[in-house]
Amino acid sequence: MMLGLLVFTLAAGFVYPEKTQGMSAKQEEILAEEFLDVVLSNYKLIKDPLIINYINKLGNKILSTMPDQPFAYRFYMVQEDVYNAFAGPAGHIFLNSGLVIAMESEDELVGILSHEIAHVKLRHISQKIEKSKKLGIAAMAGMVAGIFLGGGGAVGNALMLGSAAAAQTAMLAYSREDEMQADQIGLKYLARSGYSGNGLLTVLNKIRSKQWFGTDHIPNYLSTHPAAEDRLVYISTWIDTHPKIPVSNSSNMFAPMHTRLMALYGEKAAMLRQFRIAVEKNPDDLLARYGFALVLSRADEHKAAISQLKKILQKKAFDQNLLIELGRIYFMDGEYQQALRILENVSDAITDNPLGLFYLGRTQLLLNHLEDAEKTFARLAGQQPVFPPAFYYLGKTYGNQEKLDEAHYYLGRYFKEIR
Repeated sequence: MMLGLLVFTLAAGFVYPEKTQGMSAKQEEILAEEFLDVVLSNYKLIKDPLIINYINKLGNKILSTMPDQPFAYRFYMVQEDVYNAFAGPAGHIFLNSGLVIAMESEDELVGILSHEIAHVKLRHISQKIEKSKKLGIAAMAGMVAGIFLGGGGAVGNALMLGSAAAAQTAMLAYSREDEMQADQIGLKYLARSGYSGNGLLTVLNKIRSKQWFGTDHIPNYLSTHPAAEDRLVYISTWIDTHPKIPVSNSSNMFAPMHTRLMALYGEKAAMLRQFRIAVEKNPDDLLARYGFALVLSRADEHKAAISQLKKILQKKAFDQNLLIELGRIYFMDGEYQQALRILENVSDAITDNPLGLFYLGRTQLLLNHLEDAEKTFARLAGQQPVFPPAFYYLGKTYGNQEKLDEAHYYLGRYFKEIR
């Protein structure tokens, strides 16, 4: 009864003060560099530009409703099945692929992003780190990565044990107040961005449900983001006591992104079976057929994948993303002239799918069309400055033309970007 009264009071208007004490922004950025080194050395990130660009677009939509921030936020996906998400130092926000695969709507994805953005805005991690000043930056980076990205696995446990004692790691765990505060501020960001809080409530329920699998399988999210049941009550009450958002601001990009994530990064045998059954059950389900094509290409069944894409294109003949995917799979199958023909036809219209230019450039390079490849990769590097393979292949193209100064420069940029 008292808990319900407390939660209702919070939802009705009480707000936690927005604490901003902690290490300086510059200090946090230095820690973030070490943190990223630990993450990249121990975890596999999904770098598919269609998936990552979409998540960054959603994160930036939330950020656009906020005042200027001291950090340039970046959003990443860790290839891990554990249901987890975490705001690292200096605005580096991570989602586990398992959590995103479990989602069913953009509202859920935006809900968890808004919560993590709120943690950064409230400087929660910097406050925790400030209390552990006696640890070195490298040790602290390892400890943070081990706690929040380890998911209870061997890598995470090794990082924690190798970087600090248990008493020190406990100091970094979010408190109940931290979580309530991030929920409250995150819900405000959602409303400003045109989303309800229902997505956040739904995804937290999914995370909470994992607790029933036993202590060995409780995701790290539940220990680093405590008071789950209190939070669910609070968020539900907040939704009931605030004006309803008449129309969700969701785009139509979640379903294809989600299908792509499942097909290319889910468990391969399971995804082959799942998409094959979906297509057999409903041959008119173009999204299922798209997923089936992707997972077939992943299994090196390129001709079968091409057949599936052609069936979709009979109904969506001018879909540029499908044509780019068809060109990519022709490239993977060694059909370079076919790939070149398709990708050249859509290249002028390519704006937000870097894979089109990437595979066009690679095809031109393999066919020794070096001047064309140079132009294509230079265009791609200009459009996608956070897509490191563009720098690598631009450097390689310059090298093949014996333009060694340019080759060294772009190869250097590539290795800098991948750390």
